[in-house]
Amino acid sequence: MCGVAGIYHFKSPGKPVSEELLKRMLSVIWYRGPDESGIYLGKNIGLGSVRLSIIDLSSGQQPISIQNERYWIVYNGEIFNYIELRAELEKLGYFFRTTSDTEVVVQAYAHYGPACLNKFNGQFAIAIWDKQKQELFLARDRVGIRPLFYSNHNGSISFCSEIKGLFQNPEIDRKISNRGLSQIFTFWTTITPDTPYENIYELPPGHYMLVKPGEFTIQKYWTLAFPPAGNVSLNGFKDSVEELRELFRDAVRIRLRADVEVAAYLSGGIDSSVTTAFIHEIEPGILNTFSIGFKDKAFDETSYQLEASAYFNTSHKAFTCTSEDIGEAFYDTIKHTEFPVLRTAPTPMYLLSKKVRENNIKVVITGEGADEMLAGYNIFKEAKIRRFWARQPQSAIRPLLLKKLYPYLPWMKTAPAGVLKTFFGYKLTETDNPLYSHILRWHNTSRIQNYFSDDLRAELGNYDPVTEVSKNLAEKFAGFGDLAKSQYLESTIFMSGYLLSSQGDRMAMANSVEGRYPFLDYRVIEFAAKIPEDAKLHLLDEKYILKKMMKGKIPESILTRHKQAYRAPIHTSFFGVNPPAYVNEMLSAPAINNYGIFDAAKVAKLMEKFNSGAAITEVENMALAGIISTQLVNMMFVKDNSFDASGDRLAALKLVGDKDTVVST
Repeated sequence: MCGVAGIYHFKSPGKPVSEELLKRMLSVIWYRGPDESGIYLGKNIGLGSVRLSIIDLSSGQQPISIQNERYWIVYNGEIFNYIELRAELEKLGYFFRTTSDTEVVVQAYAHYGPACLNKFNGQFAIAIWDKQKQELFLARDRVGIRPLFYSNHNGSISFCSEIKGLFQNPEIDRKISNRGLSQIFTFWTTITPDTPYENIYELPPGHYMLVKPGEFTIQKYWTLAFPPAGNVSLNGFKDSVEELRELFRDAVRIRLRADVEVAAYLSGGIDSSVTTAFIHEIEPGILNTFSIGFKDKAFDETSYQLEASAYFNTSHKAFTCTSEDIGEAFYDTIKHTEFPVLRTAPTPMYLLSKKVRENNIKVVITGEGADEMLAGYNIFKEAKIRRFWARQPQSAIRPLLLKKLYPYLPWMKTAPAGVLKTFFGYKLTETDNPLYSHILRWHNTSRIQNYFSDDLRAELGNYDPVTEVSKNLAEKFAGFGDLAKSQYLESTIFMSGYLLSSQGDRMAMANSVEGRYPFLDYRVIEFAAKIPEDAKLHLLDEKYILKKMMKGKIPESILTRHKQAYRAPIHTSFFGVNPPAYVNEMLSAPAINNYGIFDAAKVAKLMEKFNSGAAITEVENMALAGIISTQLVNMMFVKDNSFDASGDRLAALKLVGDKDTVVST
């Protein structure tokens, strides 16, 4: 796993790329690849990489070139089926100088062109330079596990694994996007290709970019697709269970490929227990597992984590974090998300990956993706109940079913039907709306925009972020079943834009740790999409087929436990016994007015409520996290330029290539 960066003056063939600028771009993402670094410089092109060595430790340095230096590659990711692809290419006459998957990628591109992406099973952001054609090829994995950002400016394309790298270029303005903020304060993330910054974009998952002299194009090569509603052609349920078992087993098997030790996360839920069970089956030796718990018992799952560890006899390391820990580390969290966030949930993952790295582990296997692919989230059940309720909207009984979904939320236990109707009844009867499953969540989240300043609201005017979603739906989305529509929205917005980014890649790579996700093997995804909806969400029993598959394979208490969303304390992290010093600074009237995003009077009123000890709503918690993180983003990346490259890091940047110097042509 690595960090990549580059610049191509595609409209200015005589303009050289600054070696110093590439070094600066790499120096601010050094933690993504602390082991090695390298740069290639051409006449009007520059590519760079910082490497976290996992496969082929001795000869996998980047950039790698082939065919007498016609093709050059820098690459962030892993192609887990690289061994099979290498054998395929060797039969076609290709010769390999290394045993790395990086060389397999560039050789496959040389032979197949962009079609090589359909052969890759992995997680990646790729940059390949074809010196003969003067073409730059950029590509991102199917679901967006690995990031790749770019900016088109003054006839040049700059790209980097993280936005802070792009901001090293003085030609790129640092400016917050009001539309991007409106999207985040509706969906928890921006809608690809948008980001929170003007003229900074992400290459969408499942897409590639081809930059030629004078022009560039972006093409889709994969999309999450479901069969038309009711059109299922799979074999019987038992056969489907066995097919899922074999697909998932192989997904785990190839993700254990590494020249370093591989560990696993144990969250205490079904998904991480499943991945641990298969690792234990494939490699029955002692497995290192890691978990994080909370001092606040409302969020803690330690007992289940320890039970799973004992069941599989893993070498387990458990850590506990307090609200104070979260508040203190939230500052560093935002350094790495580069996005405002509406939850503190990324911070414990940051703390956990830090502990993993302290134990000299570079790779962890995790259970992300199971909830999206196999219908595990409460939002899927919530939509199903709301549709049932909508048939009799005046019913006082049907909304009570919603209590079954959130037993871990105290207010839900005693809420009368009238309160449930008020909270969950938004656009209840609009069941024909293709976005029905998510309109309630988006509506509740968007209420945070009431804290925006008058100037920002005036600039947004009638802008509706939901319209952006409608523009990005799959071609055949209208024909999907109700659950499939929900899964598509959750996977392409929340999972890709938030879960795999702010809570996934960014938190792990901040500590030089690579996460691997067998539930996001494209074969598992495509099979899960074809499974009948009732096999995924059976009445209100989520991940039904997975539970049947794992009967007797994981602890029964974990298999049958009620679904509990991963959450972390918010208001107690910022307004506890020892609140972080930056909180009052970021929420002060001068800071609020200086950045101009929020209304200082409304923020002050919100702070008064937190300090008073009054009951806090979920929307108010999200508002607090969102306001603080947005202020930090503005301070770190726009106003104060906190992530300019330091002289020490520039001096420490080790460049490898021919004779340990910059590779230059």
